[in-house]
Amino acid sequence: MSTGAGGGSVGGTPFGRLLRALRLARRWTIEELAEASGVSVRAIGDMERGRSLRPQRGTVTALAQGLELDEAAHSELLAALRAGRPAVKPSVPPASPCALPRGVRDFVGRHAELAALRALVQQSVTESRTGNKAVRSPAPVAMLFGPPGSGKTTLAIRLAEESAPSFPDGAFLIDMRGLDAQPLSADQAVLSLLGAWGVADAELGRQSAEERLARYHATAATLRAIVVLDNVGSEAQVRPLLPREGGLLLVVSSRRTLAGLESVHRLELGALTREDSASLLRAVVGADRTDAEPAAVLAVTELCGHLPLALRVAANWAATRTNWSLQRLADRLTDEERRLDALSAGDLRVNTAFALSYSRLAPGTARMFRLLSLVPGADFSVPSAAVLTETSLPAAEDLLEELLDAGLLMASRGDRYRFHDLLRLYAGARHRAEDGDGASAAAKARLRAWLLDMAVLAGRWYEPDHGAPPPATGRLVALADREQAMRWMKTESDNWLAAFREAVEAGEHAKVIEVADATTWFSDHWVSWGHWIEVYQCAAEAAAALGDPVQEATHRNNLAGAYWIGERRHDKAVAEAGHALAIAEECGDVTQQAWAHHHLGGLHALVDDLPPAADHYQRAKELFAQADEINGYLAASNMTIRVAEKAGRPRQAVAAYDEVMDLLAAPDYRDRIPPNVRDTTITFATFYVSFAHLNQGHWQEAVDALRVTGDRLEAHGWHERAGMAHMHLAHALVHLGQLAEAEMEYRAVLTMADLVPPAMLDDARAALDALASGTPSPPTHFV
Repeated sequence: MSTGAGGGSVGGTPFGRLLRALRLARRWTIEELAEASGVSVRAIGDMERGRSLRPQRGTVTALAQGLELDEAAHSELLAALRAGRPAVKPSVPPASPCALPRGVRDFVGRHAELAALRALVQQSVTESRTGNKAVRSPAPVAMLFGPPGSGKTTLAIRLAEESAPSFPDGAFLIDMRGLDAQPLSADQAVLSLLGAWGVADAELGRQSAEERLARYHATAATLRAIVVLDNVGSEAQVRPLLPREGGLLLVVSSRRTLAGLESVHRLELGALTREDSASLLRAVVGADRTDAEPAAVLAVTELCGHLPLALRVAANWAATRTNWSLQRLADRLTDEERRLDALSAGDLRVNTAFALSYSRLAPGTARMFRLLSLVPGADFSVPSAAVLTETSLPAAEDLLEELLDAGLLMASRGDRYRFHDLLRLYAGARHRAEDGDGASAAAKARLRAWLLDMAVLAGRWYEPDHGAPPPATGRLVALADREQAMRWMKTESDNWLAAFREAVEAGEHAKVIEVADATTWFSDHWVSWGHWIEVYQCAAEAAAALGDPVQEATHRNNLAGAYWIGERRHDKAVAEAGHALAIAEECGDVTQQAWAHHHLGGLHALVDDLPPAADHYQRAKELFAQADEINGYLAASNMTIRVAEKAGRPRQAVAAYDEVMDLLAAPDYRDRIPPNVRDTTITFATFYVSFAHLNQGHWQEAVDALRVTGDRLEAHGWHERAGMAHMHLAHALVHLGQLAEAEMEYRAVLTMADLVPPAMLDDARAALDALASGTPSPPTHFV
């Protein structure tokens, strides 16, 4: 049957019909288009007839280049391809920052390395099942090292995917960003992992770095999981994280040998063997083509230096050009090698493969590739790419998927993408060579503005008087509820923090302050993030530069809280709160004076310096009342309950509690107190007043209070306090002779084994033993 200009039937899809029209406009046969584009006759025929519903974007680009389409016509062809595809929904980032990225489908080779790693998996499983801790050896650690592009991350992900049945508690990956100017610290990795393992953020925020590390090791010893620490730059990043016992398998990847690490199993990854290189080409391009041209396969693998990254990029280029021989690929690689002979020898073979694929990208796709080098974080989303390139979400997704098909991007967690670091460097070099300083500055400013505007919108979800952002057409990210806002803030934290730093460097003082303002209430919900001190320090300095004392006092107050919560620096926190108070008094701002007194009251209470704590809280209440700031007044009133009880004045504590409850019920304030503030106020006021009831021996009043607080505290993530509430409730029930219910509460504490201190668990077990023996002796004094 003829496949000429008049052959076949009209395509059954918009894409097929348009492709056929473009071909006929050039008066070409399908065979002529196949020769020009490298796409096979059969594939073109299937696309025109609607039999191929989802051709790869790389194939579409090859067709566009064969037809010599301009950018507008190429975009029209891509739009026709999208016509039958569901619309892209606004992006909702994944919740976990430690999720394993997607592995490659066509993994080949590394047989000896995989065998050694599988042996470590088996050792890990065996160790986790050994009941006698005295005979258990340290948990195994695999150390993968080798040059860039050798496939270290790919091998680690492959191991994690195939070993999933052996690790029922999951697989986790953290990019340690060892090549960055600010690599990830061991403590930041601990925070991420503990968060992924279910430890509440509020609990992490109250612990020191040493306590978090101890918690990491205690939790790791109970898990059967695999953790990949990728792209490690130094021993200091990983040494504290080496597991001591249990079923956790740690896999470390680095360009360096990290010789300072002891008792690790090192595996060096170099270039692939000739056979494995050929297998990788075969897996991507197809056995029929590679088996037909063994000499060309050998030439291609040699030109790529047998490095997996270069081989995969080159193979992906060939895979979309099914009508061209592999010798043609080898010839083009040779041409690129000659063209790039100015590059250093170590980079030459890798960059040759990059340059070949890059030179065959459509102009819009090539521009996307270059601009993505400006993304500051480890990975990025479709909306970020759309902002950089000033395209729609569907168009940006098309371009990203085309780069993915070409091997110039890698899939990350969820619907995100990432560069191999060599490809990021190459993209940056192309950007500097082709786009110029003006385009670079404009793209950076565009992305910075979008990231910071999104941080403001997401952060304000948590403010009492804001909540959901106003509706807006064309918003690229869904922020329909607080959970979506939280996910965006966490998932994009590297990127928006980098944008914040750029704004500081650029002297964008008003934007710096706006972001800090918007994240103030949000910070209470992510206290373990390690950068709030930086955010509020920069905001205070920006306010000073603008001559705005109210804003400076505001962020000095925020900085006081960050110093205590983030670093347990009592001295620094007191100094900043005092500084804020002095500034607020000088400029006459009553609200910030009140918050400064509130912070100082809390800081004195933390060291049991109770008389000045009570004075500061009383002054804070007076100033909040003067400013008509009900949320602050409730916060200070709650702390007045606790300070009065700790000072041995239970009646004053109960009176303060009654005042809080009356305020919450007052008609004048009912609509002014946001639901989240109301809920938090009730929870902690009731918890604090329970101590006054307990220490007066008012057991029934204590029971009534504690029955309310336990579940509420747990819902807020305050697990240690929730455990304390269950313990105190059980003690009060014993005093009332309600032993069966008391036993249930003691057992409730034991169900929180991974969430409360070991001493609390020991106390619960001892109390249960005393109940069982008929000799309960609950305490009569509670602190």
